[in-house]
Amino acid sequence: MAIVIMNEIEISQHLYEQKQVLARIERLLSAQKETLTLEEASAYTGISKSYIYKLTSSNSIPHYKPEGKIIYFDRDELDCWLKRNRIKTNDEIEQEARSFTSKKGEKKSHLHKTR
Repeated sequence: MAIVIMNEIEISQHLYEQKQVLARIERLLSAQKETLTLEEASAYTGISKSYIYKLTSSNSIPHYKPEGKIIYFDRDELDCWLKRNRIKTNDEIEQEARSFTSKKGEKKSHLHKTR
């Protein structure tokens, strides 16, 4: 068995790397849970705990308080909430515009035929 000697900087760097690995594992595990705590919801969404708490206070985000104190979140509901107000791509907008103008053109030609 080899003995490894590390200086303080190397030990600090090693501890930092281990904490990063642990944080990634915790994020992966929390993503598997269906019900999340405030802290887990913050890590899952990337939104600060204080802002999530503000959103719950204004009833702007779906959440649960089974005992009236501790806040929980349903992961699927968070996903839906995160995906609200979708912004259309330029291609989708252009397609809608083409569809709208072609329908408008059909109505005009139909009006001319009925006169």
